[in-house]
Amino acid sequence: MLQSRALVIVLILLLGTTLPEVQSKSVFERDRRDWLVIPDKIAAYIYEAVNKVSPKAGQFLVDASQTHAVVVTRNFLIRETTKLSILAEQLVEKIKSLWYTKVLGY
Repeated sequence: MLQSRALVIVLILLLGTTLPEVQSKSVFERDRRDWLVIPDKIAAYIYEAVNKVSPKAGQFLVDASQTHAVVVTRNFLIRETTKLSILAEQLVEKIKSLWYTKVLGY
């Protein structure tokens, strides 16, 4: 029982957006700051597989993914991962700058 609840929660979190938004994003898009593209794509595949077996279960996943708690959680994760991504990009630029100026002497 607990495992099935955990599985449902994971599926809900993975399916945290509407399907047209998921399918419009490219996983390999360059300069992409949204780290949740890959989980969204996985969620789309899970939805498609579940929907083929049981359209009623697929509709349940869509409805559950649009609940307030899931939307708030997903928005929080997007906001925080975007901040981390920006900080990581800044760190890489600083390291490059130090490498070129201090090590290579440019």
